[in-house]
Amino acid sequence: MRAGLQSLLSESGAVARRLEGFEVRPQQIEMAAAVERTLQERGKLLVEAGTGIGKSFAYLIPAIDRIVTKGERVVVSTNTINLQEQLIDKDIPLLRAVIPDEFSAVLVKGRNNYLSIRRLQLASARQEKLFSDDDTRHSLHLIEDWAYQTRDGTLATLPRLPRTDVWDYAQSDTHNCMGRRCPTYSKCFYQTARRRMENGDLLICNHALFFADLALRGQGAGFLGPYDHVILDEAHAVEDVAAQHFGLSLSEARIGHLLNLLYQPRTGRGFLATLDFKAGSTRSLDEAVALSLRCRENAQEVFGALWQWFENEGPSNGRIRSGGVVPDELSGPMKELASMLKLLRERAGSEPDAFELNSYAQRAHQIADEMKMLLEQRLDDCVYWLEVRRRREDSRSRPRLAICCMPIEVGSILREQLFGREVSVVLTSATLATGRGDFSHIAGRLGGEEAETLQLGSPFDLPSQMQVIIDRTMPPPADAMYVRELCPRILNHVRQTQGGAFVLFTSFSLLNQVARELRPTLEAEGHPVLVQGADGPRSLLLRRFRDDERSVLLGTASFWQGVDVRGRGLRNVIITRLPFDVPDRPLLEARHERIIERDGNPFLEDQVPRAVIRFKQGIGRLIRSTTDTGRVVVLDPRIVTRWYGRKFLEALPEGVQIREAGD
Repeated sequence: MRAGLQSLLSESGAVARRLEGFEVRPQQIEMAAAVERTLQERGKLLVEAGTGIGKSFAYLIPAIDRIVTKGERVVVSTNTINLQEQLIDKDIPLLRAVIPDEFSAVLVKGRNNYLSIRRLQLASARQEKLFSDDDTRHSLHLIEDWAYQTRDGTLATLPRLPRTDVWDYAQSDTHNCMGRRCPTYSKCFYQTARRRMENGDLLICNHALFFADLALRGQGAGFLGPYDHVILDEAHAVEDVAAQHFGLSLSEARIGHLLNLLYQPRTGRGFLATLDFKAGSTRSLDEAVALSLRCRENAQEVFGALWQWFENEGPSNGRIRSGGVVPDELSGPMKELASMLKLLRERAGSEPDAFELNSYAQRAHQIADEMKMLLEQRLDDCVYWLEVRRRREDSRSRPRLAICCMPIEVGSILREQLFGREVSVVLTSATLATGRGDFSHIAGRLGGEEAETLQLGSPFDLPSQMQVIIDRTMPPPADAMYVRELCPRILNHVRQTQGGAFVLFTSFSLLNQVARELRPTLEAEGHPVLVQGADGPRSLLLRRFRDDERSVLLGTASFWQGVDVRGRGLRNVIITRLPFDVPDRPLLEARHERIIERDGNPFLEDQVPRAVIRFKQGIGRLIRSTTDTGRVVVLDPRIVTRWYGRKFLEALPEGVQIREAGD
């Protein structure tokens, strides 16, 4: 590692002088050196960086060095908003203050995050013909009030709206952008952000946007522009995000939303109702309205037929193994609607109307194409399924449905489109390896078999800061007595630490059972109980948890990772069962079939490694600083009674004390 870069992270270096409480961490310096070498050689690197290493500085410093010394361009992608905000608001400003050379860093967001001033003005002028109820108009007025105050014009600062679908009338959109002809072009939030992005040296984005761009690059498009290096932080989530963006999903809610924007039959309102054409064009407008109504009916028929197929013939997981299970009654009418909207575009009385119609036509055409591809299963090497979205407010109604597909394996795609490109690729996370130096699972799943690997443990003194308690006497999760035995043991461990506990589940059904059983007792003993899915959004639950150190939070998947509670607030992580995926999920089922075709063992090759990585994520919630202390409690006896349990035990931090409940 160049002496100048290493000195930044030294005990007397510029970062230490600027950052109170900074400590030299050999692991951080080792990671920075590996990243520096990878960027210099245009190589590929997988690096597991234990909690507390300070991995963001370890990759940002070499990245900025390439920018200022070589004029190269770097993309950093994260999975969570929290980490993006940390990079943009804290880490990069600090490094900018200590690095003498100039560089620009830009937070890149998707276009639909930005307000279009012109479109908002258009919606405001036509609100009486667009909106039929007070909540919708109130939402528009909230956007208007915010538009006068916002500096960046993005959803991040928009107040909560009673009707979120109103944003569709105000957001920036590719297909209705007027470019330099727009009267508000000089004030456009998106165009300003785009210019910053095009001139930016260091681009910060999320995985969803990065893989959306990567998918478009495969079609000869893309919007991030050229870059020399990409660093994917929180890389344990890469496979799932990539699979989503190289697949398709079409919900009846999305179709209904577009048709409602165009015309609402119950109220007679919508964009088509706002158009004022010259004499002779009203017939075309009437035909467009009629086509939108026909599309609405046909969408209900298609999804109704899919529901009947699911109830009568489909498997419980909704997997669709062959094309043509129901007739495609929607693609044709949707294409007709798209064509009619294009015809209206040519006859539009104003340029803004022409651009709006162009956007709606493009969206209708996209829905038509996606419906055909999904029903006829035209994308190769994918798994297809029907997703059932239950309505909480009315269990008697037919559930909302979506038809989806994802590539069975993204490794072959990423091997070509990510690892096969002439750019440096660094993937890092606190959890990538499934054992000591074993990156084989993540490398194989992502197509990065040729990448170098580096595993670095936490600089924290974990043996003195945490202990692991295993309850061998619990019945296994499949036992009928499991839930009955689980509740009193959770209660016992919460009492031992006086709260400050995350209780982690692998399903909402078990979480809700335990919540119903334990909430009255815990609240009577002075413990605020916070239940995911019942007591507010994730951010609110975390804020309330931090506010009272006696709190108990019951959470599922999203609380196993990406959550940072430092200090005494979190001192007890209770893992109710080992986090195996449900094996009959269509994507996992198809992956396992592929492994069997290769004479492999799906449980050993896929289920266990994925569960171990998630287990490590859950454990990693506990110790987030040098002063944190606490316990991890495992209430799944399989960790010591089954042969695969040793894989989980080996994933525990080296040297940490393990004791059995009752010892």
